Amino acid sequence: MAKSPNFLPIIDLSSTDRVSTANSIRQACIDYGFFYLINHGMEEEFLERVFEESKKFFALPVEEKMKVARKEHRGYTPLYDEKLDSLGRSRGDFKEGFYIGPMQGLSQSSLNQWPSEGNSCMPSWKTTMESYYEKVLYVGRRLASLIALALNLEERFFDKVGALHAPMAFLRLLHYPGELSALEEEVYGASAHSDYGMITLLATDGVRGLQACFAASTICREKDKRPHIWEDVYHINGALIVNIGDMMERWTNCLFRSTLHRVMPTGQERYSLAFFMDPNHDCVVQCLESCCSEASPPKFPPVRSGDYLEERIKAAYSSQES
Repeated sequence: MAKSPNFLPIIDLSSTDRVSTANSIRQACIDYGFFYLINHGMEEEFLERVFEESKKFFALPVEEKMKVARKEHRGYTPLYDEKLDSLGRSRGDFKEGFYIGPMQGLSQSSLNQWPSEGNSCMPSWKTTMESYYEKVLYVGRRLASLIALALNLEERFFDKVGALHAPMAFLRLLHYPGELSALEEEVYGASAHSDYGMITLLATDGVRGLQACFAASTICREKDKRPHIWEDVYHINGALIVNIGDMMERWTNCLFRSTLHRVMPTGQERYSLAFFMDPNHDCVVQCLESCCSEASPPKFPPVRSGDYLEERIKAAYSSQES
């Protein structure tokens, strides 16, 4: 298991030694909740093309982007639309995004919104994003089998409990503007938060800004403990940054940590591609037998994945919508 400049582990998805890889993932998820994933099968040239297409959308006039404003958690989210913390700041986060939801089955895929195909500068936008979604979903499925092994479970455990049967997987294109508005209050590209779901696979464009609170306690109930000590999460060409979400933390009884992270404005434009690999809407997330004992009983009650996600998403957007 190699280490990055800030000591985050680097996991090689192409390794044939699955037991060793699973052990490395286990240690990374216990120690950090973050790791890099290399040799995942998506070429750098392809990732660059996805970023270029993403930039084309965010370069459109605001009124054009608002034609596909977020509905059913798909489509465009403007600046300040999302508020990830509860610190009482009047505005949300200084970023804009575009959500693409599940594509399995007509009922789900038909909910997706797409920019007008009549836009001459974006003839291949939709097909590029569909291709990226399918490719990164495949990577996520491969990774999920290794995480199962890391938890001393069968490789297909998450398939068997229904988590990966039509998973609620969302791709979010993100744009953090370079200019900083002159506001009296502190502004974040993304304020401190942990992700809600199972795992997140993030592609970045090389511009700094992402930070994580690695010095926080590994005990999940102490996330609010102060002070937080933040460290930069560096970009590695071609690598995906993987982090554990809150539902995986619940599944593992806090053995695997969903680490607080944030994006700080740097005065440079920044783009990223966040893929949230979340369980099927009806999957029940409850403490794994391999992660609890008489000395360490379950810390959370069972919860239906869809109910949990809807509650968290509603909280993030409700204050802005009101």
